[in-house]
Amino acid sequence: MSTSPLAPTLRSPVLQLVVFDIEGQRYALLLNDVERVLPMVAVSPLPQAPAVVLGVINLHGQVIPVLDLRRRFGLPLCDYGLTARLLVVRTSRRILALAVDEVLGVREIAQETITRPDALLPGIGHVAGIVTLPDGLLFIHDLEVCLSLEEERRLTDALQEVEA
Repeated sequence: MSTSPLAPTLRSPVLQLVVFDIEGQRYALLLNDVERVLPMVAVSPLPQAPAVVLGVINLHGQVIPVLDLRRRFGLPLCDYGLTARLLVVRTSRRILALAVDEVLGVREIAQETITRPDALLPGIGHVAGIVTLPDGLLFIHDLEVCLSLEEERRLTDALQEVEA
């Protein structure tokens, strides 16, 4: 079993987070997990991929799956326009791009202000922590559970079909 990405570290009591917006709600990822932010580009369909996969992009010769977090979070679907962004992230298994409405920047959050999600919202598996800010909540997303094992398998199979 993996440890929480927010497990306290001896190095710093502060976490650096990339904050982004989807449908007016703020989410965040650990800065170390984010490789870059790109403007939205054309996404090619990926047959046989899990429903959460929007398609793929080609980034410097590398085929990268694009996840639609709206689908994962059960939010209304949309056509991502030119103002949308792609967060290119690295999980322990692969590089992914996450389609988001807007990237709001990097924010430092004291670790002691982070609440475990099961204390507030039991069963919300994709969230590693919740921070209460003066203007609302910030959900810290856990990339390692972004895809289920079955979705990982189906995505790998779909990518291998494209490369064959």
